[in-house]
Amino acid sequence: MSENIFYILQWWVVLFLLGIAFLPLTIQIFGSFFDKGYIFSKVIGLVVIGYLSWLLGSLYILPFNTFTVYLLTLICLLLNLYLLFKNKLFNQILDSKYQILLSEILFTAGLIFWAFIRSHEPSLYGLEKFMDFGFINSILRSDYFPPKDIWMTPLTINYYYFGHLSAAVLMKLSAIDSAISYNLVLATIFAICLTASFSISANLFYFFKPDSKQLMLTAGAISAFLVTLGGNLHPIYLFFQSYVPAENPVPFWQLPLKLNFGEYWYPNATRFIPNTIHEFPLYSFVVSDLHGHVFNIPFVLLFLAIIIKIFFQKRLFLFDYGVLGLLLSIFLMTNVLDGPIYLLVLSIILFVKFSRESLLKIGIIFFLTIIFSLPFWIHFTPFASGIGVLCAPQFLIDIGKIGPFLFEANHCSLSPFWMLLILWGFPLFLMSGFIKFVILKDKKIISLDLLILSLATAALILVIIPEIFYAKDIYPQHYRANTVFKFGYQAFTILGLLSGYLIVRIISSKPSYLYLLPASFLFTLVAVYPYFAISSYYNNLQSATDLDGLKYLSSTHPSDYLGIIWLRNNVQGQPIILEANGDSYTDYLRVSANTGLPTVAGWPVHEWLWRGDYSGISSRIPEVQLLYESEDLNETRQLIKKYNISYVFIGDLERQKYPKLAAGKFANLGEEVFQHGETIIYKLSSDLNSLP
Repeated sequence: MSENIFYILQWWVVLFLLGIAFLPLTIQIFGSFFDKGYIFSKVIGLVVIGYLSWLLGSLYILPFNTFTVYLLTLICLLLNLYLLFKNKLFNQILDSKYQILLSEILFTAGLIFWAFIRSHEPSLYGLEKFMDFGFINSILRSDYFPPKDIWMTPLTINYYYFGHLSAAVLMKLSAIDSAISYNLVLATIFAICLTASFSISANLFYFFKPDSKQLMLTAGAISAFLVTLGGNLHPIYLFFQSYVPAENPVPFWQLPLKLNFGEYWYPNATRFIPNTIHEFPLYSFVVSDLHGHVFNIPFVLLFLAIIIKIFFQKRLFLFDYGVLGLLLSIFLMTNVLDGPIYLLVLSIILFVKFSRESLLKIGIIFFLTIIFSLPFWIHFTPFASGIGVLCAPQFLIDIGKIGPFLFEANHCSLSPFWMLLILWGFPLFLMSGFIKFVILKDKKIISLDLLILSLATAALILVIIPEIFYAKDIYPQHYRANTVFKFGYQAFTILGLLSGYLIVRIISSKPSYLYLLPASFLFTLVAVYPYFAISSYYNNLQSATDLDGLKYLSSTHPSDYLGIIWLRNNVQGQPIILEANGDSYTDYLRVSANTGLPTVAGWPVHEWLWRGDYSGISSRIPEVQLLYESEDLNETRQLIKKYNISYVFIGDLERQKYPKLAAGKFANLGEEVFQHGETIIYKLSSDLNSLP
């Protein structure tokens, strides 16, 4: 436990100093905010250092290493110091010292809280963790970008990896092992989500009544809770008999009344509408995959804060164009659908604010977005093959495709209205109350309320779009799952940010109990979700506390664990290692994922998705088997040369998968560099032709 505290403190110091280094720029951007946007200084720092590291590495100007990251940080610090003195920002910092202190306390509390939660199950195992951890480890070993694909050597990653790179930046700044800092990155995103949501909502109320500090802080606290820890209305099933099977939910009113608190299964709230995914931040934090939608949370919140700031300006400045274009480009490289999602949200806000002038502004921002992300697209092949249209009429199905639009038969999976109400009933109830008890009662719309209505409308459009369109991928039955997921995730975030302001405004208008009582009940359903999710995944917080994500291997595969640690500590660069191939979401590929060393063939479904072609990965699978089982040294040599293999890993899974394992031949092709129990690592000779 004492080691955990030391790691958390070391990590916090890095984040604190990064934020301080970028505080002058942050104040320059968010000078109109009551807290000067303090929490966003950490995010801005990560955006700038991360983007510059990626750009310089992509253009082969500077390698991605600790020296480069610290050099860029130092240069940015000096520029921020210049900005501080030039614009005389000391007084603004001093005037906001208590608000800044409050933000830092809230951030620190969030960081410690989620690090504590993760310490009860820190294992980097299950779901997408092998993929995410493998990407990070590959980036950490990379000099230039794009990084190597650890599961299909010698190709590079064909995925949206900027979020993983931003994690690698923090890991290099902190010098904390990636197996530990993976969990600290999660805790950091949780803490930023908590604090940034608080800041945005509190500032919304600040723009309404700057002297009402108590109401302002209340609005901030509500939104911080709902965005970061809230769920949807699915916990209504706590009061009814469980539906079976979970894939086929039935209306709760058709089930017998029964208190089933012990049987409630929290993932059902994110897989409620059949064949779709509709996650929200808390579920992501609980299951702890560092996927693009999680990495993008801080960047999205920064973008929304800037939109709010811009809405109260008379015009867009050159800097505004640049920062919006930069953030949208980062969205494209982190969680691609967030790019068009927030271009749409921005378009709505700018149209409301600037009317016809907004078209030119959007055009300029879109152009900058493409320019900023161009080095990424040069090396990337999109794996979405078009935009599908749900429930297309037969004459369009007969045509099949018009431009990017696809018209496929038997693709009419729409969400039942009552299911949509389970997911979105609470924010819709708040919006109805806001319109009834605030807008209609006051009989006028102030500028702030126009912003609120515009953002709420944008969120509602995001909910509706997946009922009309879907991004075409390789999944036949779940063809709109990712579209519902990505659009709904952002709708949840936007509506959660607005909720604090809405609740405080509604209560201040003194609505009737006929509204307050059901609103309170709905809020309770949303608020109880974290209890069931956290207690279930983390075993009621009963397990031992540790932040090392690899320790689980010491009990499940102890000899393999020691071999992986040896590779992490003794092998530099990215030489290719041979390990057993296996299906996605299994224990296979634990060596490449946990070391960042590329292997011959990885999780096949993932590579199929990324490459759009299954033949590339499928042809390698029998060759991996031959490498392990063939007794023909010449055949083995040829395959080793084909894939430029430097190391061979023989552990528990290799012995299980390949019963005809010809392990002895590798002693004739190289030298044994590690052995513990039945786990052996061979380093192959650089000149295989000279060997017998």
